[in-house]
Amino acid sequence: MKGSVRFENVTKTFGEVVALKPLSLDITPGTLVTLLGPSGCGKTTTLRLIAGLESATAGKILIGGEDVTHLSATYRRVSMVFQSYALFPHMTVLENVGYGLSVKGMPKAEVKARAEAGLETVGLKGFGARLPSELSGGQQQRVAVARAIVLEPEVLLLDEPLSNLDAKLRRHVREEIRQIQQRLGLTAVYVTHDQEEAMAVSDRIIVMKNAEIAQEGTPHDLYDRPANAFIADFIGDANLIDVEVTRAGPQTDIALMDRALTLPLASAATGPARMVLRPHHIRLCRDPAPGHIPAQVTYAAWLGNSVQYTLSTPVGSIFAIGAPQPQPFRQGESVHIGFAPEDVRLVPA
Repeated sequence: MKGSVRFENVTKTFGEVVALKPLSLDITPGTLVTLLGPSGCGKTTTLRLIAGLESATAGKILIGGEDVTHLSATYRRVSMVFQSYALFPHMTVLENVGYGLSVKGMPKAEVKARAEAGLETVGLKGFGARLPSELSGGQQQRVAVARAIVLEPEVLLLDEPLSNLDAKLRRHVREEIRQIQQRLGLTAVYVTHDQEEAMAVSDRIIVMKNAEIAQEGTPHDLYDRPANAFIADFIGDANLIDVEVTRAGPQTDIALMDRALTLPLASAATGPARMVLRPHHIRLCRDPAPGHIPAQVTYAAWLGNSVQYTLSTPVGSIFAIGAPQPQPFRQGESVHIGFAPEDVRLVPA
């Protein structure tokens, strides 16, 4: 199917180093899938294998249903947007966008028309005569995207495309990239180590760790149903607390300190587990209530629309996020922690 990407037990080694363990994945046409993970996890290697910039050691790679495992990058219907933009400083913006078309031998008039249409697509109509040095970082990144999409690729590849931008501009440009991808119906594979960025742009996220897939799913799936402690901690902030599952089944009983809790979620087995508690699900109060955990505020940071707290508790250090209050909790103050059982998730110990 046009625009699909499929890996069948693909591996990549560099001598003794295993850069990618046997990997199988399917990317649906017209979706944006993000490869997410810490440095050295294999995400960029996977992207370069799709692009044809690396050769698979074993396995099969298919793009649009065609076996491209041994096909060079030149003959693959993919375009790549690099982290460094890779624009030619001596060429105008229009010449940069049309460069790939010129290399293919397309007539000059058609190159110009398609390059101008590409600039209009990314919101840079009228910028064609400028040099890259006359553009902002966000505009340069959009030129790089335009240069990629005018080639009409089956798959658009983006390698850490926003890492050179400041935080505010990064948020703006990622929204633009997502809108372009959806408007054109492109299949896109996006690499980042920033979990917030991945959650903001993706239809699906593939989280990688140690050269293999740790978990894949929608942003909501990964955040709300993490498979293990690594995913819970990597996708959003999480407090991981040791508990004991005392009764398994459609509902789960756990022991937390001297507190017994029934959770409205299924568990397969009794024994040690870890409770995942998101910072924004924690409620702080000054007066104790049944089942609350005593704590002391060790750090408080006011951020305008929220207050972040670090708390010392009998179950370890806890990170909480609350709304600003007329009488905020202060460093050194004794408080009590509460949370709703439905907000708790469990992962293996």
